[in-house]
Amino acid sequence: MTLADDDHRLLRELCEQHGVSTDKVLKLLETVRDYELKDRRTGVYDALRDILKTRFPTDAEAKQ
Repeated sequence: MTLADDDHRLLRELCEQHGVSTDKVLKLLETVRDYELKDRRTGVYDALRDILKTRFPTDAEAKQ
């Protein structure tokens, strides 16, 4: 998912404040967008659940 520089910077700051991986949030947003284009959204909750269960390093962990 492509975001404007300001939007990406804001997302990164918010993710750091809350200890969430920016990559995970971007993947969640991308998945929701992909399912919005389908006639039926069957499976969207399973796809989101799988992403939430997946371990993504937080931005702070990735810097180490």
